[in-house]
Amino acid sequence: MKGRGWLWIRKFRIALGLSALTLIIYYFSLPEEIFQTPYSTVLEDRQGNLLSASIAADGQWRFPQNTFVPEKFKAAITMFEDKRFDSHIGFDLLSIGRAFKQNIEAGEIVSGGSTLTMQVIRLSRRNRSRTVFEKILEIILATRLELRYSKSEILALYASHAPFGGNVVGIEAASWRYFGRTIDQMSWGEAALLAVLPNNPSLIHLGKNRSALKAKRDRLLTRLHRANQIDALTMELAMQEMLPKDPLPLPRLAKHLLDRAVREGMSQTRIASTVELQLQRSAEDVINKQFNVLRANQVYNAAALILEVNTGEVLAYVGNTNSGAEHSDKVDVIAAPRSTGSILKPFLYAAMMDEGKLLPQTLVPDVPTIISGFSPKNFSLEYDGAVAADQALIRSLNIPAVHELRDYRYEKFYDLLQDVGISTLTNPADHYGLSLVLGGAEGTLWDITGAYASMARVLNAYFEIPGRNRYREDTYHPPTFVKKQEDTSHQRSEHGRIGASAIWLTFEALQELYRPGEETGWQFFNSSKKIAWKTGTSFGFRDGWAVGVNPDYAVGVWVGNADGEGRPGLTGSAAAAPILFDLFNLLPGQTWFQRPTSEMTEIDVCRRSGQRASKLCDQVQSIWATEKGLQTTSCQYHKKVYLSSDKKFQLNSSCALVSEMEEENWFVLPPVQAYYYKSKNLSYRSLPPFDKNCNAASISGSMDLIYPKPGASIFVPKELDGNFGKVLFQVAHADPNATVYWHLDDSYVGTTQSSHQMPLNPSYGTHSLTLVDENGVVLRQNFTILSNP
Repeated sequence: MKGRGWLWIRKFRIALGLSALTLIIYYFSLPEEIFQTPYSTVLEDRQGNLLSASIAADGQWRFPQNTFVPEKFKAAITMFEDKRFDSHIGFDLLSIGRAFKQNIEAGEIVSGGSTLTMQVIRLSRRNRSRTVFEKILEIILATRLELRYSKSEILALYASHAPFGGNVVGIEAASWRYFGRTIDQMSWGEAALLAVLPNNPSLIHLGKNRSALKAKRDRLLTRLHRANQIDALTMELAMQEMLPKDPLPLPRLAKHLLDRAVREGMSQTRIASTVELQLQRSAEDVINKQFNVLRANQVYNAAALILEVNTGEVLAYVGNTNSGAEHSDKVDVIAAPRSTGSILKPFLYAAMMDEGKLLPQTLVPDVPTIISGFSPKNFSLEYDGAVAADQALIRSLNIPAVHELRDYRYEKFYDLLQDVGISTLTNPADHYGLSLVLGGAEGTLWDITGAYASMARVLNAYFEIPGRNRYREDTYHPPTFVKKQEDTSHQRSEHGRIGASAIWLTFEALQELYRPGEETGWQFFNSSKKIAWKTGTSFGFRDGWAVGVNPDYAVGVWVGNADGEGRPGLTGSAAAAPILFDLFNLLPGQTWFQRPTSEMTEIDVCRRSGQRASKLCDQVQSIWATEKGLQTTSCQYHKKVYLSSDKKFQLNSSCALVSEMEEENWFVLPPVQAYYYKSKNLSYRSLPPFDKNCNAASISGSMDLIYPKPGASIFVPKELDGNFGKVLFQVAHADPNATVYWHLDDSYVGTTQSSHQMPLNPSYGTHSLTLVDENGVVLRQNFTILSNP
């Protein structure tokens, strides 16, 4: 008896172990991820509308699983495939028995009796051969599937992976390919059609057996009516619906944004973007309309980006034109580094005012300039002598910007650009030098538009709370195209990277509409909205930029050729600005930035110099400026001069008594600046010459070289006849009637009067140029000739 007891216990343990092993095998029989298939990448707008999609890696249109299944399709598919879907545990004995009987009578397999749950298992196992063993395995796995998922989840798995003909998989892809709309807009006729499509391989393609397919759909509609799922009128109307003939193309809006999402690791997902469908469509229409104009000049590519300022969210993303593969239309220009031209100048202007190095109308030199071998040129190749800083900005003059950057220091500007979001500065600051503000560095439309939006965001955030700590520390951030939960717990500080007052003054300057000077055509742009906007043109007419911003939106535009080919007339104003204004006309809103008065002060400035007014200024005006604007120097250009009684000559103590002198305040520019300034400003009065009896040693600053600059190295090219040409030396004198005597290496070479230009052909090597005017004022300067006449 004892032996039998141990034997029974042993058998029980074995049975228990086998049962446990069976349960373990059963529990783990279903993989964690049921479907190991590649999916399409789907891009949706902020409302869930389809913008674009890419085909899956296996060539199928298979959207990522959607948990939503329309009630119409659920009613149709369960009526057609699995009437007891809501009640069975994964398999239906009645359906299996009926299928067994049909197969026996037919002598072949004509029905599998599979439930929708079993069909999910078969689809996940890639439709293996229909054997008895496979059917048993499907039943086991179906019961396991029922334990893991709810009925609605199982139905969603089926709807997302069922084949619907050709290379269309899943109800969502089928709805777009056959009906051109979302699944929630599906009609009863369409739901019934999709329910019967996967059932029979011979009818799975809409181009085959259309009459039989329609009859099958209509029979299902009849069954739905008899089951009181639909009324008679709905059934009749559904039966009248025509079957789709050819698959429709999927929407292709924001296709370059879809490619960007894939590059950033979002492939095979459903991307809920921030894009607005209608705005995206309109923006693409604007770009393609302008493309038809641009290609007449053999300009084939353009891009545009529209951002919401407060969030930095992308509202429209047009990465390129529809110019064809021969013109690189697949290149996402928004993400492509391109020469920035003048588009970064507003950041320098704002930074200088923020540090108290500049007032809006301070005169900045605009004369021929050579700095350590770097010789910037204005777009027009002309010079104003001296120009107000705000006018230099809106006219995009290059030479004033270089003088400003030299004062600010390019190393600091390099750090500032990185801080505001320019991510393409991959070389050290010394690599770019002073060319950093003129297009010597590359930037992307993504970064640049985002940086402008960040500046606007600083101003908006400044007024969110009163008192101190008005600056949010998260205002400078790149754009985003993925919907995120808004974070309202902003860290704040008392100071921003660029102060709100400096940004406001910059935007005030940039919202001026009429912009003569560097480029033509500004006056023809018209907008009822206030916009702070800037253009840029890269060297060689390769890139045209235009970026604009208001409190609500930032818009960036780039125009050019993706292969870098330049074209005459390809400028920011002529090519990009019209697109900018067309895009702003799509946007609502008429607001403008509030003035951050608490960080500003009213300053009296000299009307002519733009510097803080001194006692010598004859015309004074009050302007709003940053608080640090009080640190700027007072007017350096108004001087007290002493004249003869007839005011024809200047006097000093070496040639006249104080009682014989007439005192007058005079606006005086340095000689070279005055030389160019008076040609553009007819009201400018040159100082009278000194009386010939005055001591020359006491007279200074009356003469300056225009060319060459100190320490210049000059290459003399050969002419067409093979001989070396001459170098044209030029000097500016405060007295327009002065006589200047020229000496090269202490040898007299000639005399000039009024117009002081002298052509010379010095030999190879270093030379000294000495100039002496009639008053005995001496100017000496060295230069080097690099060629050997």
